[in-house]
Amino acid sequence: MKLDAIKFGIATAVTFGLFWIACSVLVLMLPSLMMDMSGHMVHSDLSGMSWHMTLSGVVIGLIIWSLFAGLIAGLSAHIYNNMV
Repeated sequence: MKLDAIKFGIATAVTFGLFWIACSVLVLMLPSLMMDMSGHMVHSDLSGMSWHMTLSGVVIGLIIWSLFAGLIAGLSAHIYNNMV
């Protein structure tokens, strides 16, 4: 079975974009809980830090994460197709 690398890349970019937006909303709504969770994810104590979110930062992060996720997924699908 071959994957359509472009469609797979776009699907991954959209998925990462949705998760980025959900995560940003959670940081706005529950900043201390999300800071604790982030600390646990990187095995660090981040309790002394705080979030500094701006609309431009959210949008730029959304674009960058989605773009790179889509490109990496598209490349992975292309490599997979060549291995099948």
